[in-house]
Amino acid sequence: MGEAPAFRALALQARCRSVNAAGDRAEARARMKDSIDRLRRQIAASVAFIGPDCRLVVLPEYILTGHPVGESIVLWADKAALEMSGPEEESLASIARDTKIFLALNAYELDPKFPELYFQSSLVFDPSGAAVLRYRRLNSFLTPTPHDVWDAYLDAYGLDGVFPVARTELGNLACIASEEILFPELARCLAMRGAEVFLHSTSEVASPAATMKDVAKRARAIENLAYVVSANTGGIDGSPVPGDSTDGKSQIVDYEGRVLVEAAPGESMVANAELDLGALRRARRRPGMSNLLVRNRFDAYAESYANAAFHEANGLGTGKRPEKSWFIEKQREIINRLSDDGVI
Repeated sequence: MGEAPAFRALALQARCRSVNAAGDRAEARARMKDSIDRLRRQIAASVAFIGPDCRLVVLPEYILTGHPVGESIVLWADKAALEMSGPEEESLASIARDTKIFLALNAYELDPKFPELYFQSSLVFDPSGAAVLRYRRLNSFLTPTPHDVWDAYLDAYGLDGVFPVARTELGNLACIASEEILFPELARCLAMRGAEVFLHSTSEVASPAATMKDVAKRARAIENLAYVVSANTGGIDGSPVPGDSTDGKSQIVDYEGRVLVEAAPGESMVANAELDLGALRRARRRPGMSNLLVRNRFDAYAESYANAAFHEANGLGTGKRPEKSWFIEKQREIINRLSDDGVI
C-alpha cells in the first residue's frame, strides 16, 4: 500500500442556511450559491490557519439546503436536489481543487437513472476536483434509498456502488450519513471493503450528555479499527426547526474509540486532528484480543441475516415516486408484522 500517510483532517462545523422558505427553484439555487461561496472562504481560511498538512475537510449533512419539513418528494427534488456533476457540484469540486484538499460533503441529489426520485448522497472530491466517491444513504426515515429500488440500483451500480470505498493517497475513505452511524452493519460492510476512515456528515442534536450518536461514533471506531471524522452543523437558519437544535460536538475519533478533539457550539474549525494511518494499519495487523475486526466470524451470522425479513427491499419497485405518507405506513406495516411474529 506504500508509505502510510499521516495528515490532519478537519470536521468543519458550519451553519446551514436552509432553502425551506425559498419561494421557488431560482431563489433556492441562489441561496445554495451563497452557501458555497461562504464555505469556500471558510475552508480556505481554515486550511491556511491549520497548515498544509490539513488534507481532508468534511462538511456537515445537507449543508447547502437543510432538510425537508413537510415538502413533498416532487417539491424537494425541484427545490433542493443537486444534479450529478451540475453547477453546485462543480463549484464544490473547485473548492477541493483550489485548496488542494479532499472534500467530503452531503447533499440531496438527482440521478437520471431514477428520474422519479432523489437520494441523499455523500460525495468526496479529490484535490484534482474529481469525484472519487459517491455514496447514497441506505437507511433513511423519509427519503428514498437504494434499498427501496434495490434490484434496479444493483443493476445500475453493483454492490460496490452501494458500499463504495475510495482508495486514495490518504488511505481508504468511506462515507456514513447522519444517523446511519447507528447502524453497525453499514460500517462493517465498508470495513470489509477496506475502509480506514469513516467520513460522517451529520446534523444532530448536541448535548452535554452523551447522545446515541456519541456512543455510536466511538463504537463504530472500536469495532472496525477505523477513524471517524464527524462534522455536525453549527445550527440551521431559515428552517421551522429551532435553529440551534443541531449545533456542536463535531469531533474526530481514533481507531481505539478516543475522542481526539471536539468543537463547542457555533461555527468552528476546532475539530481538527492528525490521523496516523501507519498506526491504524499496525493495529489492524497486530494479533491480539483488541483486534476486533479480524476476530469477527461473519459467516456465523450470514444465515440469520439472510432469513431476517425486517425492512425488505424493492418497496418502490423500479423507482415509483412515493408520497411522504408511504414511509410511515411502511414502518407501521413492518412493526405489525414483526409484532405478530413475536420478534418485537
